[in-house]
Amino acid sequence: MTGKSKFFADSVETSTFSEHLAAINFKFPSVKGEGVYEVITETFAGRVDPAFQVVQWQGKGLPFIIFHHGNNERPFDFGITSKNTFKNIFYQKKDFEDTCLVSLRAPFHQDTKEYLKKIQHLTHFVSMLAVSVKLVEKLVLYAREQGFLPVVVSGISLGGWVTNLHRTHFNTADAYIPMLAGASLAEVFLTSAYRTLTGNLALENPQILREALNFKRKFSRVGDDNVFPLLAKHDQIIQYDIQKRAYGRRPIETLEKGHVTAALDSVALRHHVISNLHRTEMEDRLRRLGSLVP
Repeated sequence: MTGKSKFFADSVETSTFSEHLAAINFKFPSVKGEGVYEVITETFAGRVDPAFQVVQWQGKGLPFIIFHHGNNERPFDFGITSKNTFKNIFYQKKDFEDTCLVSLRAPFHQDTKEYLKKIQHLTHFVSMLAVSVKLVEKLVLYAREQGFLPVVVSGISLGGWVTNLHRTHFNTADAYIPMLAGASLAEVFLTSAYRTLTGNLALENPQILREALNFKRKFSRVGDDNVFPLLAKHDQIIQYDIQKRAYGRRPIETLEKGHVTAALDSVALRHHVISNLHRTEMEDRLRRLGSLVP
């Protein structure tokens, strides 16, 4: 697929993730129910084009789920043959009847050629992650202002990294449900089977990638018991033994599958989201009841 357009083949110079995050500038749109909302954004890497789609809009006081897609997906394409994990997990709307559902689209994910061009530079990849994290934060704050409860952030693969990065830098949601992700993102490009898609320049400078993309130490400092991960035992990309370390002693839902077979197991993924949504709802109700007791 990538041909000569390998990850970080042309340059590995980049500002830190925090610096990218601080440089992001966009105007959050006025949300008027279901539909697609474009969010033109200025970054260190230039102007980019993230967006979000309110797929299902429900009343205040109900759960609000923000979901981020995987690498090189088309999250707003709901066709029969589309590569769309949001569709696979949430399309059974009867399981989420009383939930507001929002799907994100990361920068560069409208056009495959554009994406393959951008990923040759590490700074564009870091910027892409930062923009998605900042957009998640704006959506979390919006959901709280509108009275939605609880607010849940979830995602798979690339979206799982965004989920964990948001918890690391903001931790403003009630629950985080990362699937097929951890906190050592550089290892995907350096030590996993995916390294065949990494440019020589990056492979020759592993420490630069690790400083830019790994965030295990910061992630581990977040003490709240609000993350519910899912990993695949035989994943050759999101390596189980490496990525599980980010979660410490927290329980990890583990599938006896590889990366692709796990991503295609919509039943297991849906169950993981639903069960932890219900758990978070119950904990939220108990907290609110406790606050009413004199």
